[in-house]
Amino acid sequence: MRKLDRYILREFLRTYFIIFFSFAVVFIVIDVVDNLPRLLKAGATFDLAIIYYLLRLPYLIVLTSPVTVLLTGLFMMNALAKHNESVAIRAAGISIKRAMLPLFGIGLIISLAIATMGEYLLPYAESQRSIVYNVKIKGEQPDDQMLKARVHYRGDKNDFYYFGFFDGYKNTLRIIDMTRVDFENSEIIEKVSASSALWNGEEWELFECDVRRFSGGRQVYSKYYSSTTMPILNVEPQDFIRITKKTLSLNFLELWDYIGRLQKMGEDASREIVDLHMKLAFPLTNLIVIFFFLPIATSNVRSKGRGWVFMLGLLVCFAYLVVVQVSQSLGYNSVIPPVWAAWAPNLFFSLLGFVFLHKAEI
Repeated sequence: MRKLDRYILREFLRTYFIIFFSFAVVFIVIDVVDNLPRLLKAGATFDLAIIYYLLRLPYLIVLTSPVTVLLTGLFMMNALAKHNESVAIRAAGISIKRAMLPLFGIGLIISLAIATMGEYLLPYAESQRSIVYNVKIKGEQPDDQMLKARVHYRGDKNDFYYFGFFDGYKNTLRIIDMTRVDFENSEIIEKVSASSALWNGEEWELFECDVRRFSGGRQVYSKYYSSTTMPILNVEPQDFIRITKKTLSLNFLELWDYIGRLQKMGEDASREIVDLHMKLAFPLTNLIVIFFFLPIATSNVRSKGRGWVFMLGLLVCFAYLVVVQVSQSLGYNSVIPPVWAAWAPNLFFSLLGFVFLHKAEI
């Protein structure tokens, strides 16, 4: 069995790398034809253009990996059936399902590798590619993440903040308004306004601050402070440093943190939540597609019939990718819950894959 396992893995990896490099060349050529004139027109030198396309490779690897795995399996299974190797395997008393078991291991390894690449290499490459294109080629100024105007923020105790301007370089706020609400009685219980605030490293110091409290719709307390450090603001400067990168340029923890900031600011984070879960769900596609090419090796039909099985596996894979895109769009627009938008395609096609595997001949 070990010799058979090594043979299956060797044939799979050999075919995988051939298809992988073919895809890389095709996609780069297509991208060069489409975008190279635009890059040159924007002022790119030959060296910058090469760096730009090299930084694009991690994205292409992650994007095309499921199709690469599927095509590898389809060609490999078709070759096993064509040369009657699958018949020899079964004649030795070994089921095709058992013979192909190492492929599930390699599929899991590829899934983990793609997830790792998406977590570390892809965010770095996309971030650098953005800098190369926007700053070095187009000559734009880098995005400033330390300045933000008109901040809306929701605190932890039913308090809502508005800040006219946040300066992350000086850790200052301008035009502050805080409203605390009692949702059970549907009334405002406290209003705080200040002209400015300064973070001293541990807490905010508010200037020209008015504090008013209400009960039963009537004002019951009013106090003015020229300056105060009373614990009114339960936020820190880091909470306002909005990340201006695209979600593709963020790793899992950075995106998780970004979602928390968006939710605190009262902004819709559906798109970001979908992308967060897709960082886990999409790499598993490399394992799921394995279910769809095993029936070729276990089929007794002649070459023409195997061609139809080949096409069916290919159509299922592209149907999966289409469903993923549609599900993402629905999640982005909050038509369905963001978590379901990321995981529902995997769950559905995993069940469908088990059906394919169950129907495979032993």
